[in-house]
Amino acid sequence: MVRAAAVPERLRWAVDLLKVAPDDRLLEIGCGNGVAVSLVCDRLVDGRITAIDRSAAAIRQAERRNRDHISAGRAVIRLGALEELGVLEQSDLDGERFDKIFAVNVNLFWTRSPAAELTLLKRLLRPAGGLYLCYEPPEATRVAELVKRLPVTLATHGFAPTAVTSATTRSTSLLCVSGRLAMPEGR
Repeated sequence: MVRAAAVPERLRWAVDLLKVAPDDRLLEIGCGNGVAVSLVCDRLVDGRITAIDRSAAAIRQAERRNRDHISAGRAVIRLGALEELGVLEQSDLDGERFDKIFAVNVNLFWTRSPAAELTLLKRLLRPAGGLYLCYEPPEATRVAELVKRLPVTLATHGFAPTAVTSATTRSTSLLCVSGRLAMPEGR
């Protein structure tokens, strides 16, 4: 269990939005030192979270923090970037599909074209699965930019944006844009 004081508000808020079910399969992109992994694992029974990060130092911290969850089979933590996940998919992921995929403050989804990454995530999501992109923008003007840009990006790449959720904390604004796989026409 993670000490409440050690949990950034944005991570607590993002994990609450996921409404983690006891048997969910989740993928976290950019897990950092593994705080969100701990929060998710505290809600899992038969489920599992797979978490990736491109920083070896962050992965070591995440593994230390979540040692018990890893031993219990609730957490798998891997070194790697999202763009390398296709290689992981063929080996470490062994065809696993996820109910929920989430990222907190991972800027690639709005700072450049994430076409390759979103194509990969569509393959990794179960048909009813959801993608959650959560942010704590450093300034209020970024919130409006993200609200405008992210739903369009998701829709352009085959996701049906289902929610733009925001909250204001004492010090900042939080934003999450979520989406489900868009159903083909005629279904």
